[in-house]
Amino acid sequence: MHLLILGFGYSASAFAMEARGLFSSITVTARSPDKVARLKGEGWDALPFDGEAANPALEAAIARATHVLVSAPPGDRGDPALRVLRDALGASPALTRVMYLSTVGVYGDHDAQWVDEESPLRPVSLRSRQRVEAEEGWQAFAQDKGCDLGIFRLSGIYGPGRSAIDNLRAGTARRIIKPGQVFNRIHVADIAGALVAASRHEGRLGTFNLTDLEPAPPQDVVEFAAHLLGVPVPPDIPFEEAQLSEMGRSFYGENKRVANGLIRSALRYRFCCPSYREGLRACL
Repeated sequence: MHLLILGFGYSASAFAMEARGLFSSITVTARSPDKVARLKGEGWDALPFDGEAANPALEAAIARATHVLVSAPPGDRGDPALRVLRDALGASPALTRVMYLSTVGVYGDHDAQWVDEESPLRPVSLRSRQRVEAEEGWQAFAQDKGCDLGIFRLSGIYGPGRSAIDNLRAGTARRIIKPGQVFNRIHVADIAGALVAASRHEGRLGTFNLTDLEPAPPQDVVEFAAHLLGVPVPPDIPFEEAQLSEMGRSFYGENKRVANGLIRSALRYRFCCPSYREGLRACL
């Protein structure tokens, strides 16, 4: 099996490390020439893809790829892989499975109620509406191509170097209090593990929520991290007084509890970090 990763960011790189023994070859892409050069220096088969044009080397990688992971986000002009690479992907004789990383933001706000993969999509932010359009685009592609498609809706991603522990150490952690607000999270190790399970899966995939088992108030996560580090808990900041960016404020406009039972039953995936507690301990 040959894997092509379009967009080699934090989550995709964790998956690639876990998947090295599963695939006979892995090709990854990055936007900047500097990053491509760095990845090559680290031993990766790296190619440039800026979302504007393909090159012969990338087209050759597409032609031999059995699996494609799409990690690059959509933009104002839609999904860059679909816009630029659709014909090459459609003509690939080897391609059998596409895995697309989406977001639980597609559900929008459900007033702190539980949602699953059958819940209605109510995207609020522009980036979430773009994700819905990208999901629909990949569904149409998979139907036309006759290949399998897995859509993975990720909640807030954290892990080594990107956690409340790192924020506390950097002095940037804040406990913003908005009564009733909860968020789900997903440790990067579980993203990698679930995608490996999906790659091994012999049946059809589908749409899965890739999220932990315990939606929790964000201030609780910061408090637990402070206890782990043995440092003072940051003071409460009422949401109304928090100086947040427009994007940061939009996150608090969506309140829901996201269920992950389907990925556990269909893929038999067992989470290594079922809550932020195990995840933060792993970050230490």
